[in-house]
Amino acid sequence: MTLAVFFFRQEIIQNPAFSNFVMYLYFISLFILFIFGAHGFVMVYHYMKQRGIANIQPPLKETPVVTIQLPLFNELYVTNRLIDAVCALEYPKDKLEVQVLDDSTDETIELVAKAVSHYRALGYDIKHVRRTNRFGYKAGALKHGLETARGEFIAIFDADFVPTTDFLIKTIPHFFTDPKIGVVQTRWEHINREYSMLTRAQAFALDGHFVVEQDVRNKAGFFIQFNGTGGVWRKATILDAGNWQSDTLTEDLDLSYRAQIRGWKFKYLTEVTSPAELPAEVNALKSQQFRWTKGAIETARKMIPEVWKSNIPLRIKIHSTFHLTSNIVYPFILLAGILNGPLIFIKQQGGHEAYFAMMSVFVIAFIGSFLFYLISQKAVYPDWRRRIMLFPLFMAGSMGFAVNNSRAVFEGLFKRKSEFVRTPKYAIEGKKDTWKKNMYVSKKKFDWIIAIEILLAVYCFFGVISSLYYLEIAALPFQLLYFMGFACVSWLSVRHALEARKLRQQTQ
Repeated sequence: MTLAVFFFRQEIIQNPAFSNFVMYLYFISLFILFIFGAHGFVMVYHYMKQRGIANIQPPLKETPVVTIQLPLFNELYVTNRLIDAVCALEYPKDKLEVQVLDDSTDETIELVAKAVSHYRALGYDIKHVRRTNRFGYKAGALKHGLETARGEFIAIFDADFVPTTDFLIKTIPHFFTDPKIGVVQTRWEHINREYSMLTRAQAFALDGHFVVEQDVRNKAGFFIQFNGTGGVWRKATILDAGNWQSDTLTEDLDLSYRAQIRGWKFKYLTEVTSPAELPAEVNALKSQQFRWTKGAIETARKMIPEVWKSNIPLRIKIHSTFHLTSNIVYPFILLAGILNGPLIFIKQQGGHEAYFAMMSVFVIAFIGSFLFYLISQKAVYPDWRRRIMLFPLFMAGSMGFAVNNSRAVFEGLFKRKSEFVRTPKYAIEGKKDTWKKNMYVSKKKFDWIIAIEILLAVYCFFGVISSLYYLEIAALPFQLLYFMGFACVSWLSVRHALEARKLRQQTQ
C-alpha cells in the first residue's frame, strides 16, 4: 500500500526494537484505560446492590434563613431568566436572601441593577454585590459574598440554571435529618437536550455522572462532590472546611473533599432536579471541558495526599483516588489512537499472536462502560432504547476531545496556571434559538489544537483504510470511532468558528 509506505516505512515497522516499543506503550495505555474503564462494573455492582434504597423526602417543618448566591460574569442573555426563577422560589420572603455576585464588565451590570431594583421594590431581600476586581474568580466571588451572607444555608446557582419553584422545599428539610449533613446536591437536568446532536451527546455523558455515579457513591458511603451549582451548603460546613479557595479551577471539587475529610456528610437527591442549559457551540464546550479536566487534576494533586493522611476507611481512600485521577485517561486515549495504526502493520508481520490475543481481554472494559450508561438512561427515560443509541457517539466524542483534554491534564500536572475561563451562555432552549449572533461567541483565531485534531482525523482515516485492506475487522470499530471523533470535533470547531466570525463581520 502506498499510504502504508508514506506513514510507516517498512524498515521501521520491521525493526524489532520499534515494534516492541509500540507494543509496550499500547499495553500500558490499554491497561490504564482498562483499570478506569472497569469502574463501570463497580458502579453497576453498587447500583444493583443499592437500587432498592430510595431517598425519603422529609416535610419542611422549619424555614431557616437561606442565602442564594448567583455568581455572574458577563451573562447578558441569561441573567433575567436566572433572577426571575430564583425570586419565584416557594419560600418565605423574610427567610430568603439573594446575592447576585456580579463580576461583570459589560451591559450585564445594568441588567442586574434593574432586576435587583425591581425585586427589591416587591419586598425581596436581593443585593447586587460588586467587587473591585475578579480575584479568585468564582471562588473569590462566593467567598466575598459569604462574608455578609445572613443565611444559615447557602444555595448556589450558576447563570445557566433555572431552578424549579420547589427547590428549597425539597432540599432544606434534609439538613434537619442529621446535623452532620453539610451539602444537599440535586441532579442536573437539561433544558436544551434535544437542540442538536452535540447537546444530546453532552446530556448522555452527564446523565452517567448524575443518574448513576453520584447516587451510587453517596449510597455506598464513598465521597461525592458538590457540582458547583444546583445544591445547598450549610454555611458552617464551608467555614469549617477552610472556605472557598481559588488555587484550583474546580473550587467545588476541592471544597467537597476538604469538607468530607473533616467528617461532614453529603446528601445526593437523584429525584430532585435542577434544569440547566448545555453549551450549544463546540468551542464553548471545549472551554468547559478544559476547565473541568484541568481543575480535577489540580485538585487531585492537592487533595490525594490529604485523603491518604486522613482517618477515613481504606476503601474510601482507594475510591477517592480513582475518582480524583479519572481524567488521567485522556492522554492514554490519545496514545492508544495514535498507536492503532502501526499495530496493524506489526500484526501483519506475524509472531505476536499471544500478545494480540491478550489485548482482546481489554475489550471487557468497553462492556462495563456500556452497561454503566445503559443503566443511566434506563433509570430515568421511558424511551431509553432510543437514547442508548447515542453510546457510539459519546465514545467517539470522548476520543475526539482527547487532544483538548490531554492538554488540560498536562497543564494540571505541571502546575501551569491559567485564568478561570467561564463557559459562555447563549439562552438556548428550543430549536429556533441560535447562538450565532451571541456576543460571547469565542473571538479567538484557530489554535493548534484544531490543527492537531484535523491531522489526527486524517491519520485515523488511514487506519480505517488499512484495517479494511488487511481485513482487521476486530480493529475496525475502534479505528472508526477515533476517526469519527477527531473528524467531528475538528469539523465543528472550524465550522462554528467560521460562522461566528462571518456574523461578527456582518454586524460591524
